[in-house]
Amino acid sequence: MADSKPVEHGPLSGSALVIGTIAVSLAVFMNVLDTSIANVSIPSISGDLGVSSDQGTWVITSFAAANAISVPLTGWLTNRIGQVRLFMWSIVLFVISSWMCGLSPTLGFLLAARVLQGAVAGPMIPLSQTLLLASYPRAKAPMALSLWAMTTLVAPVCGPILGGWISDNISWPWIFYVNIPVGVLAAGATWFIFRHRESTLHIAPIDRVGLGLLIVWVGSLQVMLDKGKDLDWFNSPTIVILALVALIAFAFFVIWELTAEHPVVDLSLFKRRNFTGGTIALSIGYGLYFGNLVLLPLWLQTTIGYTATQAGLVMAPVGLFAILLSPLTGKFLPKTDPRYIATASFLVFAFVFWLRSLYTTDVDTYWLVMPTLIQGVGMAGFFIPLVSLTLNGLPGNKIPAASGLSNFVRIMCGGIGSSIFTTVWDRRSTLHHAQLMEHANAYNPVFDQQIQQFHSNGSDTLGYAWFNNTVSQQAAMLGVDDCFWISSAIFVALIALIWITKPEKTTPAAAAAASAAH
Repeated sequence: MADSKPVEHGPLSGSALVIGTIAVSLAVFMNVLDTSIANVSIPSISGDLGVSSDQGTWVITSFAAANAISVPLTGWLTNRIGQVRLFMWSIVLFVISSWMCGLSPTLGFLLAARVLQGAVAGPMIPLSQTLLLASYPRAKAPMALSLWAMTTLVAPVCGPILGGWISDNISWPWIFYVNIPVGVLAAGATWFIFRHRESTLHIAPIDRVGLGLLIVWVGSLQVMLDKGKDLDWFNSPTIVILALVALIAFAFFVIWELTAEHPVVDLSLFKRRNFTGGTIALSIGYGLYFGNLVLLPLWLQTTIGYTATQAGLVMAPVGLFAILLSPLTGKFLPKTDPRYIATASFLVFAFVFWLRSLYTTDVDTYWLVMPTLIQGVGMAGFFIPLVSLTLNGLPGNKIPAASGLSNFVRIMCGGIGSSIFTTVWDRRSTLHHAQLMEHANAYNPVFDQQIQQFHSNGSDTLGYAWFNNTVSQQAAMLGVDDCFWISSAIFVALIALIWITKPEKTTPAAAAAASAAH
């Protein structure tokens, strides 16, 4: 075991602080954007590479699985490589892998490049939090979190819009090529500002068993989540096997990591009330947010007749209040209990999803956009206080590991949320369709009148087809309304998790400042 001597680094100031913040934010934006930018481009990618759309979805699955595996390794990798070097190498390799993705001549090459891209992307988000917090004075650490939150919240909304526009107007490789100039700029600025602010190295033995178990259970779970709906979940032997492998490997992983001398993931962090409450509230809330971020555009495109670009534009206003109010949240956070801000945020989310649960098939643009606009208010108070609570009271050398583990749970919940909500919507729509079809009989005057009208025009088949299409549209609407209502109720219930935390006098700002010395 070899440790380098601790070197203290004070906060940045002036132009160095501005450039450092922009560099880290650009890297985060590029990273988060790539989690969603390829989603709407799968048809274009599949057609160009000569594969089915089902095979094309592995472009998303491969990135998500590799990313989910690498995120919790951030703390361990930081100890061996150093915060700045790891962050730099992540950006550089992300740019190279993006270039490889764009040049891919076959699906196999593209999947290999996406695995590399997802793996190197993992440490970037947790380390971005660490570098930003260590760069700001103690009193302004919440402001650093607010700047980080803006890029994390806005990028998933921009991804589908930008990806759809690029695929429609240029060509799909450019959804990856756009990362190159952004990444080069971020890497150059990061090295210029942070190269003399490296963290302490702590070389510990490699936990090969823990790493292997992590890869097995996370990989199995991610593939199960991504392919579950297509394979009809547990009616498929493949999904059953993946679930069993994930469950068994996870059980052994937890036991091993809690008893290992040098665990690859520090699960002891869950002994802390603030970390546990903050992480679970943030992760489940993000899962609800991300699941509905997938669900609403899908409903608009498949049922209401919106194009991908139009559906993306409906979601775009969510970033307006998030950008405007996030700095205010960061400003007022040190002066108030973060639990109040987080509670207000969850109530706003609950109100927004309740409004959406009232949607009908003739919903207009105003009622689609208005809840989205209001949701931006909730998002401004979502990440910042919860991240603050999660890192509250931690010593500086624990922050990279805590941030990595917290982000890992959040990312996994995002994937689980999208899988659950699309499945629940499908099942509820089927149920509502069956219930509505019970009214398709001669004793229903409305049904009988419509069918008689088509019959008089000699179009019985057309009449039944019209009725079935109308029922399907109504069933899909009722199914999506159920999902929105459930989301609203869960957000209210999650408030209890916020209040099991107990903020300590040592703020995350102080802890982050201490991390600069490690």
